Amino acid sequence: MGHATMNVLLDTCAIVWCVSDPDRLSEAVRDVVTAADSSVFVSAISCAEIACLAEKGRIEMVPHWRTWFDNAIAENGWSVLDIDLETVQEAFSLPGDFHRDPADRFIVAAARLHRMSIVTADRKILDYPHVHSLA
Repeated sequence: MGHATMNVLLDTCAIVWCVSDPDRLSEAVRDVVTAADSSVFVSAISCAEIACLAEKGRIEMVPHWRTWFDNAIAENGWSVLDIDLETVQEAFSLPGDFHRDPADRFIVAAARLHRMSIVTADRKILDYPHVHSLA
């Protein structure tokens, strides 16, 4: 038995940075995300967040956000976590005090349910004691 595989969940910013601006990620995070024994996941909600950012002109997406997202998953070998009922229920019954942003709630809930670490630069997630995160 080798050491346990590292399962990580990229938050939406981390997805964009991995693809477009990897230097924004710490060296430690880049090592984890690219390690052969890491399994990297993204939440389906991140696709919605990226679509909204692109449509509001907050981020520049070439090609179209849908193609961009599909390409990012295919090229990096990431797995997508669907938003199922269990994830929704967890997202809205998180312990302690967590902010109202539904996308962040879905991402935190998925990481908790699947025992993953979230790759994020979001202070609200990093400071939340009920989920493991990497910056």
